[in-house]
Amino acid sequence: MPSCATIVSPPSYAIPFFTSTSSTSSPTAKLLSKRRWNPLIQTKTMTSLGSKGAVRAGVSIEKETPEAERPETFLRGGDTAEALSSSSSVRARFEKMIREAQDSVCDAIEAADGGAKFKEDVWSRPGGGGGISRVLQDGAVWEKAGVNVSVVYGVMPPDAYRAAKGAAASPDEKPGPVPFFAAGISSVLHPKNPFAPTMHFNYRYFETDAPKDAPGAPKQWWFGGGTDLTPAYIFEEDVKHFHSIQKQACDKFDPTFYPRFKKWCDDYFYIKHRGERRGLGGIFFDDLNDYDQEMLLSFATECANSVVPSYIPIIEKRKDTPFTDHQKAWQQLRRGRYVEFNLVYDRGTTFGLKTGGRIESILVSLPLTSRWEYDHKPEEGSEEWKLLDACINPKEWI
Repeated sequence: MPSCATIVSPPSYAIPFFTSTSSTSSPTAKLLSKRRWNPLIQTKTMTSLGSKGAVRAGVSIEKETPEAERPETFLRGGDTAEALSSSSSVRARFEKMIREAQDSVCDAIEAADGGAKFKEDVWSRPGGGGGISRVLQDGAVWEKAGVNVSVVYGVMPPDAYRAAKGAAASPDEKPGPVPFFAAGISSVLHPKNPFAPTMHFNYRYFETDAPKDAPGAPKQWWFGGGTDLTPAYIFEEDVKHFHSIQKQACDKFDPTFYPRFKKWCDDYFYIKHRGERRGLGGIFFDDLNDYDQEMLLSFATECANSVVPSYIPIIEKRKDTPFTDHQKAWQQLRRGRYVEFNLVYDRGTTFGLKTGGRIESILVSLPLTSRWEYDHKPEEGSEEWKLLDACINPKEWI
C-alpha cells in the first residue's frame, strides 16, 4: 500500500496492515491478507455463501473522536503499565519510534519548505487507541505532504481466528472474538518542482492476542513497511543515493534484505494495465515475523530513521531547479500514474472506498494536481522516455 496503502487519520486505509503480494509467513497473516481486514474496520456479521466457503462480511466503521491535545501515549492502561515496568514492550517502543519519526520527518519537511507548516489533527477511537494526522499543502516546495501515525485496537471475528488456526483447529471449536493491536507511520510527499521526486514510506506492527475463551493460544505478530521513490526525471546520482541509504539500513541486519525487499518493492508498485512500475522503487516488505522480534523492531526503526537522510538531500538539490511548462506537464502525467495505482490497485485504498470510509483519510496520499493526455508517448531517447523505460524495466541502481 502503499501506494501502498498509508496509515492515515482514521479510518486508515491507504496502506493496509493486512495485505501482501507474496506468500505470508504466519497463518493469521495469510487469512488477513486474503480477506483484506483493516484495523479500523469492525466486522459485525460473517455469513457463509455457497459450497466454496465464500464469506460476506458486514462491516461498520468505528468513528474517530477529535481531540484537542496530543496524549502522551495512545496505548491502553494495561499496555502503559507494562511499558513502565518492562523495557520489553514492543507496543510501547514501536509507538515511541513512530511518533519520534513523525516529528523528525515533519521538522525536515518544514525546514526544506522554508515557511509552510503542517496542519495537525489528533483523534481517538472508542475501542482504544488513536492517531495524529499531519498535512502540509501548497507550500513553497511541497504541493502536498502527509505524515501520519496511528495506534489502534480492534477485534477479529471468531471465523477469522478458526481459519487462521487451520488444521490445528478442532471442528467443534468455537472461540470468541480475537483482540488485535496495530500501529504504524505512513507518509506521502509530493514536491512542486518536477525535478524533485515524490517519496512514500510506511512502517507498521501488528499483533493478535489469544481469545479470552481459548487461553494458551499463540500470539501472532508481524512487521511490514518500506520506502520508495517516484521521480518524474532521472538523476542517476539521486537514485543511487536513495537506494544506497536503503541498502545500508538493510545490510546492518541481513545482507539478503536489500535485494529481496528491492524486488518486492518493484513487484508491488506495478500498474498492470500500463505494464509499468509507479516509480523507481526502494524497499518493501510485509508479514515479516521469521526473525527475532527484537531484531525486526530495530530494523523497522533503522528504516524509519533513514527516511530523512535518503530523501531530503535530493530535495535540497532539486527544489529550486528551473523548469519548463513541458517538464511540469510530464510531472503531472506521472502523477496521474500515481493516482491510477492508488485507486485501481492499492488494496487499502480500494477497500476503504468500498466500505464507506472517511474519504479525506482514504485519499490523503493523492497529489493536489495530476494530468491525463490521450495516447501520450514520450519521444524515444528523451529524458521522459528514459524515466518511462526505467519504470517498465526495473534496474539495479547500486
